[in-house]
Amino acid sequence: MDDPLDAVAVRVLGSLMEKQITTPRNYPLTLNAVVAACNQTSNRDPVLTLDEGAVLDGLKELARRSLVREVYRSDSRAKRYRQSISESKDLHSAETAVLCVLMLRGPQTTGEIRSRTARLFEFRDLEHVDLTLEALMTLATPLVAQLTRQPGQKEMRYVHLLSGEPVAESVDTGPTEPVEPDRLQALERAMDSLRAEMEELRTQFEEFRREFR
Repeated sequence: MDDPLDAVAVRVLGSLMEKQITTPRNYPLTLNAVVAACNQTSNRDPVLTLDEGAVLDGLKELARRSLVREVYRSDSRAKRYRQSISESKDLHSAETAVLCVLMLRGPQTTGEIRSRTARLFEFRDLEHVDLTLEALMTLATPLVAQLTRQPGQKEMRYVHLLSGEPVAESVDTGPTEPVEPDRLQALERAMDSLRAEMEELRTQFEEFRREFR
């Protein structure tokens, strides 16, 4: 998106997307319900503590961008809110589920996405998730991107783009200065000691085996 959403707006929108699927009888949500959904401790990373004012500001910003709509239900006088990004971006159920968990829980692998969307959509297999991610990455305005694999990571991770282009992740690779000679000698002595202990244990084990032949 050209104008990135802040973290509060992302949390508000993701929470509305989730509750539309998981609690349809209570949806659209009142302001109090949106606050509770944003601050719940399960299925959220990071866990936030947002007050009513922050959530309302987020809702207003989302409404300004036509990503949220204000509605009223016949059985309630309270103003309620519903997400409209699925309609405006023409997302189907699988795409909505994937985008939702990325918004609520940050960058994830394909396997994590499949596991965490189980309440929202039932993917057949990992290939189905891959195809959905590909669809979200190739929209006219992409909503998802693949992160560069970092050293030590076995699988690729994916991130939503509603907050703008992802910042490159930094990885602590430890000190880069050469090992000092004294430390190197100490390490070599430690290795020699370990080898000696292993040889002694091997000898004791062979003696133990001979006793039972």
